[in-house]
Amino acid sequence: MPGNINVNEVSGKSFDFIVVGGGTAGLRLAEKLTRETQFNVIVLDAGDISLEDPNILLPGQYGSHFGQDQYDWNFQTTSQKWSNNTKFAWNRGKVLGGSSGINFMCWTKPPKEEVDDLERLGNPGWNWNNFQAAVKDIEGYTQPTSKSTAAHGLNFQDWDIGTDGPIKLFHPATISQPEIKAYETMVKLGIPKAPAPMSGNPRGAYFAPKTIDHNGYTRSYSMTAFYFPHVNRSNLKVLTRAYVTKLMTSGQGTLTATGVEFTHDGKTYVVNASKEVVLCAGALKSPQILELSGIGRRDVLESIGVPLKLELPGVGENVQEHMFTGLSFELKDDVKDITLDVLRDPEARKEQVELHKKAEGAFTLAITGFAFTPMHAISDRIKDVYALAKKKILDEWDTYSPGLQEQYKIQLQRLEDPNSSPGEFVLVPGFLSHPNPPKPGKKYFTILLCLNHNFSRGTIHSVSSDPNGNPECDPHYFEHDVDLQTFVELAKFVRKMAKTSPLRDILVDEPEVNPGPDCDDSQLADWLKTTSATTYHTVGSLSMLPNDKGGVVDPNLKVYGTTNVRVADLSIIPLHFASHTLTTAYAIGAQAADIIARAHKS
Repeated sequence: MPGNINVNEVSGKSFDFIVVGGGTAGLRLAEKLTRETQFNVIVLDAGDISLEDPNILLPGQYGSHFGQDQYDWNFQTTSQKWSNNTKFAWNRGKVLGGSSGINFMCWTKPPKEEVDDLERLGNPGWNWNNFQAAVKDIEGYTQPTSKSTAAHGLNFQDWDIGTDGPIKLFHPATISQPEIKAYETMVKLGIPKAPAPMSGNPRGAYFAPKTIDHNGYTRSYSMTAFYFPHVNRSNLKVLTRAYVTKLMTSGQGTLTATGVEFTHDGKTYVVNASKEVVLCAGALKSPQILELSGIGRRDVLESIGVPLKLELPGVGENVQEHMFTGLSFELKDDVKDITLDVLRDPEARKEQVELHKKAEGAFTLAITGFAFTPMHAISDRIKDVYALAKKKILDEWDTYSPGLQEQYKIQLQRLEDPNSSPGEFVLVPGFLSHPNPPKPGKKYFTILLCLNHNFSRGTIHSVSSDPNGNPECDPHYFEHDVDLQTFVELAKFVRKMAKTSPLRDILVDEPEVNPGPDCDDSQLADWLKTTSATTYHTVGSLSMLPNDKGGVVDPNLKVYGTTNVRVADLSIIPLHFASHTLTTAYAIGAQAADIIARAHKS
């Protein structure tokens, strides 16, 4: 493939810009930056190209890539002190295109106010208007077909969503009866229909589009949108299986990146940068690369034997992550709609592959029903939970850093806001829960509950100077009890849904498989500690904040203390929001390209 070059075309050579990581943000950045013909860019990605790979392209395979070395980095957290010492899997995409190639294809956007919070924290230009412009530019939305039930109760023609962009978006060809019934039940129980899901107000229930190309009904992701169509662009080069180990730097006091060191098929090489190095390796790997380059906390670098070149205490700190778990319910036998459960049978799966060719069957199902939910609307207990949380934080106020104090001020305001939506429900037409397994031949419906405004803060740090080892990921899950108690209230509401028509009408008499019908609040909390999971939305590990408030990068994404190192991935987000992060990763890549182009245009 013309754009994917041989290592000998890279080793010892010089490029204007080196992009470390060809994932969601990295490929977006590289494609947009190379529209400027005077710039040449090399993208180094540790994964491989998976062209025409049905394991990536076929929708409906949610989580099937996890744990497979070909597709997944297989990160894992440390034992979590406040979660029964559970270790959690942190799956991330290890293919060109990054996690956009193995994710659940959810196209959601944060509330306008929560994007604007980035600007409130000291980052001019990082606001809703610029976010929306960056995302709309790549949206290629196609209206649902007339036979699709995705438009149930909604008028998608009123959505402020792009239609001509390279990321193809489509509502699933199949929306199952359980999804519709659950949506109707949520509305009945007081969750409103989301007024403007794509325009800054997603609070409420709606059916989201998926990153699906309706021509062929396949996954649309960073590789198909920003690399494959541009492989013949002479100033855009990509080297896969290129694992970056550290930045090469010069200077004292202020560092300049001269290039990067990387391994390829077991050998070590160096490529030079005449202008900049941009880290797009993600919130888990970008901090590690800085630390292995001598940039970070003094104590961390001393512990791993890496000479300190630039002391930057915020590296690897302020880590925030969404969480989720699922409650699964058995459907009555007379529910004829197909569910994802059929794909557990190898022979039935073959039949579904054939049906997919006609845009029918299980591979046209999707996880598309969402409800971003104000907790005050679903829990009578949440006021007491929030009062205790506020008291704890104010009692401990002097122990927090100035940067964290500013973040907590915003989060406390969110607690007081009746429209703030820290909770989320996601509708899954199939079985997705633990620990009890599904019964063969049965159909299930799962409601995921998700926690989005976590108060707990964690760390990601290197534990060795060996670049082949993974960093230590410690999210401090449930260190703040408000996170756990909010989760409990979400689980109780899901149980209420299962007892309310019309959803109740399609479930068996004792439908709850996980956690099981006999759990009280205390047992629910214990179950959540051991069965919840990351939502694969890690942010904050290289926060975009003022330097004196724990920041690592400035509003132009430049690493403090360097002349030409930037970061453009989810690690820069200093305060999490109520949304899945795919759109934000693309927006970061686009805004980074604009910032870099402005800085270097002659």
